Amino acid sequence: MSRHKLSKRLLTLSAAVSLLLCQSAFAGETVELNLQDAMERAFNTNPAITIAGYERDSARANYNAARQSRGITITANHSTQRGGYDDNQYSQGGWVAVDKNANTYIPRQNLGKRIGNTHSNTLTATLPIYTGGRLSGTIKQAKANYLYTVEGVQKAYNDMRSTVTNGYFDMLQAGNMQDLGRESVEQLADHLKNVEAQYDVGVVAKVDVLRSQVELANAKQTLIQYENNYQIAEANLNKIVGLPMDTQLKLDNILVYTPYDKDLAYCLDYASTHRPDIEQAKQNVEAAKGALRVAIAGHMPQVTASASQNWNNTNWPGDENGNWAVGVTVNLNVFDTGVTNSQIHGAEADLAKAHETYRNTVDSVNLDVRTNYLSLREAEKRIDATHLAVDQADEDYRIAQLRYMNGVGTNTDVLDAQVALTTAKTNYLKALYDYNTSKTDLETSIGVPMAFPTKVTVEAPKAKVAVDAKAADQPADAEADKEAK
Repeated sequence: MSRHKLSKRLLTLSAAVSLLLCQSAFAGETVELNLQDAMERAFNTNPAITIAGYERDSARANYNAARQSRGITITANHSTQRGGYDDNQYSQGGWVAVDKNANTYIPRQNLGKRIGNTHSNTLTATLPIYTGGRLSGTIKQAKANYLYTVEGVQKAYNDMRSTVTNGYFDMLQAGNMQDLGRESVEQLADHLKNVEAQYDVGVVAKVDVLRSQVELANAKQTLIQYENNYQIAEANLNKIVGLPMDTQLKLDNILVYTPYDKDLAYCLDYASTHRPDIEQAKQNVEAAKGALRVAIAGHMPQVTASASQNWNNTNWPGDENGNWAVGVTVNLNVFDTGVTNSQIHGAEADLAKAHETYRNTVDSVNLDVRTNYLSLREAEKRIDATHLAVDQADEDYRIAQLRYMNGVGTNTDVLDAQVALTTAKTNYLKALYDYNTSKTDLETSIGVPMAFPTKVTVEAPKAKVAVDAKAADQPADAEADKEAK
């Protein structure tokens, strides 16, 4: 093999190895991530936000189409045909006079099969004058559906914020528990060394060594579970924010206690005017009203004005022999074997269902807000109690170690104190985690608006003391209810 070919192959092999190493490094890269960055990534990559936006755009187009149907519609039609008779055609009459003075006649003429072309053009303009509520009902439905999707976009952002925040807190909590597990293993390992040293000099019995070894083994097993939970939480957060599953995340935030100064009355009041679910249920009522109006219009006359201009000729494009017409058309459904009545009854049932759904949504939102608020306050109380318990358990563990080293305490006292300390720290971390997740759930349940960018200022609620199910009966705006004339 020549030196040139050998050098070429070595370069190719080096490039391939370098590429594999680069891919491996990229697959396991470390990304620093704070909560703000996580939300921005999720907003830009998660399909739920994009889908909600497309649904809003589609509903807006349908709403615009419904409103624009009140105007003039102009259609153009062109027809080209070729045809004739199967048999020969003759002129009318038995004989045709050639010279009446000479009393001369010839037989009727054979016109043949009369095969030829026909070209026609028609331009028609129509305008709905009265639809009996069909048009305004359609507009009302389309508007309600559009406003429903607008709230759906806001709901998608709110839900995504909750998903990102809870996923972020899950990983923080998993990291805290992993650190606590390692601390517990280190404490028990140090204690085992102390027990073994005392056993070697005959101060303690073999049972103390065995018990300490068992406790250390149990702590290691728990640590393995914590480490696995951390990896799962990390992969879940990677999925939420759109990163590769094997990306190693370095979170900048920590779980902290930030007091929440709003009371339950404020939260319920705020939810009544900001929760997207309530507004969506209200728009479903409006859409059902529009559908009922369309159904009732089946019994009403439909009046349409029209104007047309027609041209036809045997030669293309058929732009001769023009004629025009203007007029008014009235259509009235006199009898349809009860079809319209059945449609009205169905629309009335759908409206009643929408009202009940709205009332149920209001109750569900109030329950959701109350539950999350009470969970927040419960976790807040546990933070204070468990924080004090950690200090006490830490002091108890320190004393138990000193007593054991001085020969006045037992190994069981030390192990029990270590378990109590780990339990107290676990309870404190869980209370801190529950408080932060409950706070996120509460903000989502009251409908704190979330949009990109993610910094949000909570505005003061409107003057309203309770959620009123009758609010869904508010009439639509004048433009949507206006009948085309």
